[in-house]
Amino acid sequence: MAFKLLVEKTDPSEFEYIIEEKNNKSESRLYIKGPYMMASDVNKNNRVYDLDSMVQEVTRYEKEMIHTKRAMGELNHPTTAEVDLERACHIVTEMKQDGNIFYGKSKILQTPCGTIVKQLVLDGVRVGMSSRALGKIDQETNSEVGHVTEMKLVAIDCVADPSYSDAFVNGILESKQWILNRSGDFEEHFDRFEEGLKKLPNRDVDEYFRNKFIEFIKNI
Repeated sequence: MAFKLLVEKTDPSEFEYIIEEKNNKSESRLYIKGPYMMASDVNKNNRVYDLDSMVQEVTRYEKEMIHTKRAMGELNHPTTAEVDLERACHIVTEMKQDGNIFYGKSKILQTPCGTIVKQLVLDGVRVGMSSRALGKIDQETNSEVGHVTEMKLVAIDCVADPSYSDAFVNGILESKQWILNRSGDFEEHFDRFEEGLKKLPNRDVDEYFRNKFIEFIKNI
């Protein structure tokens, strides 16, 4: 079973913004704090994450990403399972568990996208943080709730309109599949696409690509 790229909705009203100054001569820095992830209970996307699995994954993320100062997130969710440094807007500095909620704190970066976030906040726009992770969804028959297993946290992204996630996730992200390769990295799954090519004579490959491209555009 392949992995899906999942993002979760958050409520910007649950986040707080903190402006810190070391002294009068240093430039102020903006921090955002709030609930980054939730386990055990059904979330706003009708999904349930196993608490033990989330604790294990957050522990890994802290060790490999936060403590090594690599836990960056992007402005809005991309459609990939990696972080584009050119679109990085914040870096997660801490994550703490309180029951089944994981609260985080992020420092807004002085990058182009980070500057956008800072100006939006200073102008009164509410933004929040939304997780982006790979996982397997176990959907029970006649149930709208999906149970997520084998979670792999990719990033925490900054979003201004989390309610847009429904269309974004169902239309693009969850239409993709990801698998673990031999090196332990995740890559997009193209098995069905490759199998289709193998069955075609060379003269029909161009037509096959053209039809697949048209099909992709229609599904966006």
